[in-house]
Amino acid sequence: MNAKELTTQTPDQLRDSLVALKKEAFNLRFQKATNQLENTARMRAVRRDVARIKTVLAQKAADAAK
Repeated sequence: MNAKELTTQTPDQLRDSLVALKKEAFNLRFQKATNQLENTARMRAVRRDVARIKTVLAQKAADAAK
């Protein structure tokens, strides 16, 4: 997921994506704790995607406030 894709989405779509990624992050942490995690790089990718979505949401909120 890149920033250009995210800027074309509506805030509601972004929030839905954020919820899904947070659930995935929880499941990945749970798998790591039980030593069942196979792809450790996915944890980093999910964290970065969450940060990207939060950044785009903040930018859209700042634009709307102007």
